[in-house]
Amino acid sequence: MEFGAHMSSSGGIDSAIDRIVAVGGDCVQVFTQSPRMWRPTNHKPDAIERFHEKRREAGIGGVVCHALYLSTVDAASAIGADGVIFHVGSHLGAGFEVGLDRTVAALTQILARCEGDTWLLMENSAGSGATIGRSLDELAVLMERLDHHPRFGICLDSCHLYASGYDVTYPAAVDELVSELDGRIGLDRLRALHINDSAVPLGANSDRHANILEGVMGENLGAFLANPAFQHLSAYLEVPGENKTGPNANEIQKLRDLHARWIGV
Repeated sequence: MEFGAHMSSSGGIDSAIDRIVAVGGDCVQVFTQSPRMWRPTNHKPDAIERFHEKRREAGIGGVVCHALYLSTVDAASAIGADGVIFHVGSHLGAGFEVGLDRTVAALTQILARCEGDTWLLMENSAGSGATIGRSLDELAVLMERLDHHPRFGICLDSCHLYASGYDVTYPAAVDELVSELDGRIGLDRLRALHINDSAVPLGANSDRHANILEGVMGENLGAFLANPAFQHLSAYLEVPGENKTGPNANEIQKLRDLHARWIGV
């Protein structure tokens, strides 16, 4: 398993590689543009080339982009990202079926823009409001409606699972989740993990991440992290970090240590 985190790409897309190396990560997640702006960032060819070079030289494995807008897939394909992770969104009170029709139409267009080996990855939601994708069942319906597109997969977020009612703090419960995932979607479609503790109780339907070992899941988050079905994946932190400055070397080390304790290394 690779351990990494979401890193800023301020100063150039290649700077995310510098930042993940500095905190001891093996893999990295980035925004390809500012989350505060609609306008996509025009990444210069030399910055993209530096990204490739630095990734290769540092031995960084997994690279994923967290989607903000449609343009994310273009930048993700340019840097050779393994996947573009996105939240399906909300039906805004119109109902799941109406939201599903709109989502499928949009995703069909977006998948046509994904080039090379870049996958489009749905992330499960915490289940607040009218969000779509709050259960494996809803993700499976989307997969079926898109005819199991060869580069359409999922990313599981531990905090969101817990907040939406999946108690993944027990090995047996995680095994059950894996069995459901394999039967409804296929384990080969699971391409990445977001590892976050939860600041809210089981089934609270609220998306509030906590630092590793500092939330409700605590030490038992290891039950999810150490499941045998996940050991070939890249695990990305999206935790608040110290003083809400984001993931740092200490958080990545806590993640490594938690993993080691649960797999018996």
